[in-house]
This record gives sequence, structure tokens and C-alpha cells, in this order.
Amino acid sequence: MLIESASEEDLGALLPLMRGYCEFYESNPSDEGLERMAQALIACPDDEGMLLVARGEDGVPVGFAAVGWKWSSLRGARVAILEDLFVDPRARGGGIAGELIAECGRRAGAGGAPALLWVSALDNERAQAAYSRTGATGEKWLEYELELGD
Repeated sequence: MLIESASEEDLGALLPLMRGYCEFYESNPSDEGLERMAQALIACPDDEGMLLVARGEDGVPVGFAAVGWKWSSLRGARVAILEDLFVDPRARGGGIAGELIAECGRRAGAGGAPALLWVSALDNERAQAAYSRTGATGEKWLEYELELGD
């Protein structure tokens, strides 16, 4: 399995994966919005954001991870936030999610982050099992969202 930074050439294969992620969470952003997000993450340096792809044996992306950064008072440092992680259902079960998380962690650590953080839907038990295999621990937090218009 090859995990590397996404490139503009990956967009055609990445967008269906991103759409699959959105459909899983019953969200429907525009294709243009997903493409703008992907292009912005591709263009920025790792210490601003990352879009990584996991490639199958044929070199085609079968999974992706999107990472952002934020300041954490609880850590007294900038931390990396694993925003999105998705593996094509046909490619699951081979450790791809763990490899994506490991590479996100490696790059975040190289950028000075003391931790890679992420959230999981409470009912996404398959993903939680994969996360636990990486050595990550789950905390009990209730996440809030405040919609800010269009």
C-alpha cells in the first residue's frame, strides 16, 4: 500500500471517495465545494493542511484522509485534526485506515504536533475498531455544531 500526498491528477478518483464519505454521513455538499476543498488541501503545505491518498496496487486511490490544524489550549500547542477518513468499501479490511492514520500522525509529528485528534460517530463501530487497532484512545466528549448560514 502506498500512502502519499494527493495531487491534482488524483481529483477524478478522489471525488467519488469524498462523495462516499459524505453519503455515509448523510451530507450532500456540492461537487464544486468538494473539489475546491481538495484543491486547497493539495496546494497547501502539510503544516496548514493535508490530503493524503492510499493507492491500490494499480496506483488508483482507494482511500483518503484530510487533516487540518488548530490551536489547543489543553495541549499548549497546535494539534493536527483528522477531519475525514474514508476507504472504498471494496478495499476495506486490509489495514488501509490504519496506514492512513499512521502517515497522518507521522507527518503531523514532523510538523510539531503533539497529537493527532479526531472524532467518530457514536454508531460507527467498524471505524472505531480500526481506530483502536492503531493504539488511539477514545474520549467521552459531546461535539456541538452551530450552523452559520449558507
